[in-house]
Amino acid sequence: MPNPYREIFRRPGTRGFSAAGFVARLPLPMTTIGLVAMLSQTHGEYWIAGAVSATFALANAFIAPQVSRWVDRKGQSAVLVPTTVVTFVAMLGLAAAAWLRWPNWMLFVFAVIAGLMPSMMALVRARWTEIYRDRPELHTAFAFESVLDEVVYIFGPVLGIGLSVTFFPEAGVLASAAFLVIGTALFVAQKSTEPRVDPRRQTGGGSVMRLVPMWFVVAVFAGMGAIFGTAEVSVVAFAEAMGNKGAASYVLSAYAAGSFIVGLVVGAIRFETPLARRLVFVSLIAAVTTLPMPFVGNLWTLTLVVFFAGAAISPTFITGMSLIERIVPASQLTEGITYAMTGVGIGFAAGSSVAGWTIDAYGASNGFWVAVAGGAVAFATMLIGHGRLSRPSRQVDTPSAAPTATLNPAE
Repeated sequence: MPNPYREIFRRPGTRGFSAAGFVARLPLPMTTIGLVAMLSQTHGEYWIAGAVSATFALANAFIAPQVSRWVDRKGQSAVLVPTTVVTFVAMLGLAAAAWLRWPNWMLFVFAVIAGLMPSMMALVRARWTEIYRDRPELHTAFAFESVLDEVVYIFGPVLGIGLSVTFFPEAGVLASAAFLVIGTALFVAQKSTEPRVDPRRQTGGGSVMRLVPMWFVVAVFAGMGAIFGTAEVSVVAFAEAMGNKGAASYVLSAYAAGSFIVGLVVGAIRFETPLARRLVFVSLIAAVTTLPMPFVGNLWTLTLVVFFAGAAISPTFITGMSLIERIVPASQLTEGITYAMTGVGIGFAAGSSVAGWTIDAYGASNGFWVAVAGGAVAFATMLIGHGRLSRPSRQVDTPSAAPTATLNPAE
């Protein structure tokens, strides 16, 4: 039986850009947690650490789609070089401001500027799409990248915290800046796989969010983001309530492992089910797997429950990314994927904050009800939007930038 993952790497250049993209996407989770580790040590206050980290995360959530839109208009290399340089300087500024104890407002300014960091997850997927558009190999490629995303979000925070604690407070942020420059330089150097720029996009055009189906997909991703944003906070609180706070890392590892394993399996399967119907199904599973969370009574049961909950994450993302590829114009794919990841970020922030408030008010176990709500939002969104996502609405580029229906996104 042929290995589908080996097949996708037969094309020249695929190994190189995927490896470079892996290095270049490490900085996002490393920076978010690295800022907390750095500032909690240099300033001794968690409020400033959390506020600066949140400022960076929210700035990136809102700026990254605009950067990706610029990428679709001008090309990856033309945009990645200047935005990476500016981001790198801002991250050095953050480290310097912490080390030299510059005024707090400067930390927030640098955090906003660092939010210019490009969405490498979208840029890598855009290259895969350029190579395997409308071919079954694209599904496998998206699955592979989703698995790498899991690895990044498992080891990125560990690396960011570990460097700061082991060496000096600024080490995590500085390492993140180095990974960004090295990974991006290697990525940009590979010209043969860079997507072509459609000349008709040079003068701009409307945002992909003018397309109603995109709102449904982004809302589903926001619901999924709320699930694992809630999980991170609630698992730590539950483990602490059980008298073993350190066990939270093992429980969360099981969550990531579930997504990792199932993502590999899903990527090896050739599905015949229409994408829209498949997204309804996987969002239902994601919602159902959250239901036992508020009722668990011990850490072993929680580990098993979150493993199955994690198993629903990667199929949802893989299917959603494939659906976006069918919805948006080919020349705006990077922007479309970035908006989906923005939905994840907003859902994550909302889920973690609401879960924290719920835990403080009603106890650790009740924090998981926010994950249940996130799953319900994702599934309800797909029920409402299934009809619209199933109708022929594939957008294509035209000289007037007007969308025309040519292909059923559900196929």
